[in-house]
Amino acid sequence: MITTSRHAAELDELGYTLLPSWVPADLLAELRATVARLYEIEGEKAGSEFRLEPGCLRLANLVDKAPVFQRVIAAPELLALVEHVIGPDYKLSSLNCRTALPGCAPQPLHADMGGIADERGYWVCNIIWMLDAYTPDNGPLRVVPGSHRWRRLPASDLPDLRASHPAEKLVTAPAGSVVVTNAHVWHGGVANRTNSNRTALHAFYCRRDKPQQQYQKKLLRPEVQATLPPDVRHLLALDDPLNDELANSNIARSGFLPAPERPRAY
Repeated sequence: MITTSRHAAELDELGYTLLPSWVPADLLAELRATVARLYEIEGEKAGSEFRLEPGCLRLANLVDKAPVFQRVIAAPELLALVEHVIGPDYKLSSLNCRTALPGCAPQPLHADMGGIADERGYWVCNIIWMLDAYTPDNGPLRVVPGSHRWRRLPASDLPDLRASHPAEKLVTAPAGSVVVTNAHVWHGGVANRTNSNRTALHAFYCRRDKPQQQYQKKLLRPEVQATLPPDVRHLLALDDPLNDELANSNIARSGFLPAPERPRAY
């Protein structure tokens, strides 16, 4: 079941919905500690499985790195909202962490994977888990409400994708909040004008006829795959021949990040 009719209606109309203080305190503490440990372990290699972003720290391939992340990708109440956006035929595309450092520049407005709804409808959904509070000054999410319904990308309308949009809204909330987005909506992080880091997890889902942003079957170690229950294996598309075929496609994997400049750590 969908969490509430209001959340579903907001996803339909606005392209996003906010669940304030949704993450239990013990889970939030565990996620923060795990992310801090991974940043320390990976050092300069953090995020190298995918793509790096100037002014930010990133972690990628998180399902491989700690069991707690299964709770992030498979939360039933949130998957109900993913299904509301995409339909029942969905899979995890990636689970990453992004930390906006002090002075981090704004992201360009974009749609995830450069995606436009097709004849089957919407095919990307992104869930942001706020490990830190999102404030107006520390690099929160900006969204242009309703833009997911326009079926075009920001570059078709805007000469400067990093400039403020007259209709944009900032999404601010306490740590432990979750925002679910129809990832076709025009969005991006704004500049971090504080002296503190701002960290969030990004659980990104796509329709099963599209390639994963990060090919989970190749990234997850065999010993990790062997421990996963059937429902998580299905969510990761580990036993899906179509997903294996799609992994070799040339569909864009990001709405704005360039291709990696160094080899991926497979």
